[in-house]
Amino acid sequence: MSPPKWCTYPLPCLTNIIITRRIMKRREFLKNSAAIAAGSIFAPYILPSGRLFAKTPSPMAKHVVYVLFGGGVRQQEATLQRYLADSQGLDIEGNIMYNMLTGAAPEAKIVYGTSLPGQTTGSEPIPQILSSTLQQQGVLLPELRFSKSGTGHFTGLNTLVTGNYGVNQGLKQRPIFPSIFEYARKHLDIPATKTWFIGNTIGNSVPLLNYSNHPEYGERYGGNFIEPNITFGNYGNKYLANSKVFHPEEQLAPIEEMRLFLNNSYSTVASGVSGVKNTFEERQDIKNFLKATLEKTKQGQIAFPPEAGGGDLRTVGYACEVMKWFKPTVTVVNMSSVDGCHGNYTGYLKSLHRADHAVGHLWNYIQTQIPEMAGNTAIVVTPEHGRNYEPNPILDENNWASFDHDSDANSRRVFGMMAGPGIPANLSLGSESNPVGDSSDCVPTIADILGIKSDVMGAGLLDANATSWFDRL
Repeated sequence: MSPPKWCTYPLPCLTNIIITRRIMKRREFLKNSAAIAAGSIFAPYILPSGRLFAKTPSPMAKHVVYVLFGGGVRQQEATLQRYLADSQGLDIEGNIMYNMLTGAAPEAKIVYGTSLPGQTTGSEPIPQILSSTLQQQGVLLPELRFSKSGTGHFTGLNTLVTGNYGVNQGLKQRPIFPSIFEYARKHLDIPATKTWFIGNTIGNSVPLLNYSNHPEYGERYGGNFIEPNITFGNYGNKYLANSKVFHPEEQLAPIEEMRLFLNNSYSTVASGVSGVKNTFEERQDIKNFLKATLEKTKQGQIAFPPEAGGGDLRTVGYACEVMKWFKPTVTVVNMSSVDGCHGNYTGYLKSLHRADHAVGHLWNYIQTQIPEMAGNTAIVVTPEHGRNYEPNPILDENNWASFDHDSDANSRRVFGMMAGPGIPANLSLGSESNPVGDSSDCVPTIADILGIKSDVMGAGLLDANATSWFDRL
């Protein structure tokens, strides 16, 4: 058979062309299919929850301990290590926070330590716990800025816990923005007993910071709050020790007092009713923890720092017990004794020195006494705000001036530091002339460490300035 007149190719050649074209089309199909398949593997897609799949990074650490170096710390006595030089007109400098910061201690006027038995003048500095400072182990941001609102305690704590200044936030109200506890529980899908706020008071608004009133987060994602010096102090011994049983008719008054005590010791709302959602098993675990810790308190076996005087040191000791028992994903510890700087500068120096001792003990205890958290925990430390540069009129026993925090430029200067897996060592970022970072950064930084930064940032509820410290490096 001859090919048609319009065909310029012989029939065998035409057949070969058709076969070749089919092969080329199949190859193109396979290439496109491979590209589509590759896209389905590497490109994110949205799950019903709204979360992007395949974009969440691996966590740097499974646990974070977050220390709120509360009360207000002056930069001059902290990162600047000026001791008495920028406060009392004495040319004596030195570092009194040598577990956290690298630098030599003062050589004169040693009033910041602990008085020896029978000693009426001078002090003995507390021995250093950490062989290398947190600054050497991790990242120091020596000049963060508290950039908005007034430098009050609640605003400072609220900002550190939520990552938002909440300038419209009222006192004795739950935060209007989600807390780090809620972010962790919702986006990591962890139970309440994996998030703990170790507070230092049941007054004012501190017990209200363990969850917000935000409709997308709120109490169902709240963390457990405990004020250990109340829970394991006289009230705890009175109402919780030995699993006391009360007669419902003859002892209604003690029952009501115990109820109010428990509400004040754990997660409270304005009405005094707990809202954190612990399961039945979690409640039993908490009950067992309380019973065991009350007994340890009675036997003098709590993991207090070597220098055990002062509320902050006791708070940290009980924080160690909480972590050893529950191995939380997020543990927030609040300290506040340095606020005595309002009326006693000497006492402020001692509290600052003890707080550094407490942080050193906390970090050392995690690494040496809690195997499940050792090497797999990050620490983040920052004050809630700074203190004024100029003193107030109050003089202490050494005739030294005291300092308030009235929102001057110096009271907005704070520092931050972090250490742990995946965190660069011995790195300092920023200076007085070039400040780096904001007080609202801590929440996205912790989220970054836990691998949920995209979820937290994507919620759109942080301050506009809030940025993970890792993105600032």
